[in-house]
Amino acid sequence: MITYKAMYKYLDDAVHAEVLDFPGVITSANDINGARQSLASALTDMAETNLLKGETLPTPDPSASDPEADIEEPIHLVLTASTKVEVVALDSAD
Repeated sequence: MITYKAMYKYLDDAVHAEVLDFPGVITSANDINGARQSLASALTDMAETNLLKGETLPTPDPSASDPEADIEEPIHLVLTASTKVEVVALDSAD
């Protein structure tokens, strides 16, 4: 598990959310619960993209902060390992 820092800012009609120490993980939603769910999904997508491209994940920075944030809290990225299985049909003439 890797712990990053999430921030949320209430806007007039939405909640802006981003992971302060993982560049590019930004989203918004109508309410805080939606923003949390959307941010968790965005973090997962960005982490998977980095790994698929052979890039490392950013190092968490516990000191990351945004003075305009209404809420700052930890967000956890849980890494799981799996194997990719591919089925290949053999030609019946073999």
